[in-house]
Amino acid sequence: MSETITAHMSRWAADLEYKQIGDRAIHEAKRYLLDSLGCALGGYRQEDALHALEVLDEIAGAGPATILGSGKKTDVVSASLANALMVRVMDYNDIYWQQDPSHPSDIIPAAIACCERQGTGGKELIVGIVLGHEFEMRFCEAAFPGIRERGWHHGTLTAFVSPIVAGRALRLSWEKIQHAIGISASHHATLGAVTAGKLTMMKNTVDPMATQAGVMGALLAEKGYTGPEHVIDGKEGLVQCMGPEWKLEVLRDGLGDSWRIERCGMKAFPTEALTHAPISAVLKLLQQNDLQPEQIEKVHIRSLARAADILADPSKYDPRTKETADHSLPYVIAAAIVDRQVTPAQFEAEKIMDPRIRGQLEKVEVTADPDIEAVFPELQRVIVTITTTDGQELTEQLDYPKGDPRNPLSDAEIEEKFDALAIPVLSDDARARLKHAVWNLEKLNSVSELMDMCKADVR
Repeated sequence: MSETITAHMSRWAADLEYKQIGDRAIHEAKRYLLDSLGCALGGYRQEDALHALEVLDEIAGAGPATILGSGKKTDVVSASLANALMVRVMDYNDIYWQQDPSHPSDIIPAAIACCERQGTGGKELIVGIVLGHEFEMRFCEAAFPGIRERGWHHGTLTAFVSPIVAGRALRLSWEKIQHAIGISASHHATLGAVTAGKLTMMKNTVDPMATQAGVMGALLAEKGYTGPEHVIDGKEGLVQCMGPEWKLEVLRDGLGDSWRIERCGMKAFPTEALTHAPISAVLKLLQQNDLQPEQIEKVHIRSLARAADILADPSKYDPRTKETADHSLPYVIAAAIVDRQVTPAQFEAEKIMDPRIRGQLEKVEVTADPDIEAVFPELQRVIVTITTTDGQELTEQLDYPKGDPRNPLSDAEIEEKFDALAIPVLSDDARARLKHAVWNLEKLNSVSELMDMCKADVR
């Protein structure tokens, strides 16, 4: 009998050492860590996170892991959920889209919590970050079509990856990592309903819950608990249940030859990924032509069928929550028209109901373009045409947005984004210390030292 996919992945993950990782991949791990910490500190005060932290105050146990912002020490399972939710809650962290979209940095808190438990340092955290991006991105590439098109959410895939990250950080044997994958993945499949129609707080919560499941699976496996080894390629496993086509060789071929983390993207806007290119194109046309809202008659966006379906259904023309607004192409374009920017400020409750912004919503028309479909995902092409009240038609085509690996945020821009998000929580000195620690992560002896730097000191 041939070796299962989970055995192959687990062997490689268990054997991976810091010294095997390339310099560029190490630097990218630091970039994604800093970006994620900024997103988490911005997310610390979001309503969703506050509710979750209240629940965890009631149910979580004592432990070695740190909750970002509060600095509270708790168990690793609870910390992984709380911190992943804070990273994710603003929809502002990283993005990778090949067949399926994903946010690999949602898994970083699993590595952080388990490194804290083991008392390990920055090099081990880098290994965990690189592993999470490697397998999450490979899973996205392996399904044809992507599981989102089959009605499932990418959190389903995270439940296969987070136990690998947690298991490696706990220094489990490859056999136990394999069992951790089986434990986590066999019970955690996520319905696409969380990102369809009217959105709720669960939109940003399901992937953190999959990260939490992976940590729990790794802890169980550590004690000898077993899970199905054939959870991907065996009877009633992922492939059989979620067919029709998988390229499973993507999950195992060429591991270590290059590093997927170098191909991931970062968000320049706190919105759903397919809104980024349209936002960028609209902002460019507005600035180039100095257009005011009252001069615009219509904004026609030609994009993917899934963008028209997911981001411009009827509920997206009447957003009343942050979760729906940041997945509403009409809203983000309307906000760009009025405010000339799309930042976290555009998703405050008062701003969402701003009459000036709401007055632009019906001007936005989104249509599916088969020619654009044909070049995706290699290109995230969008064609925007603004028709003005005096009859001009202004058009901009954009093939990938700012933050794409072909047009990446610079280190300085990542620091600017971090500062903008963290200013309400961390003082100038605290932010400077934290940034220095991240850029020199390989020299840090204890991940807990890093987490202690993330405790709010601004009241």
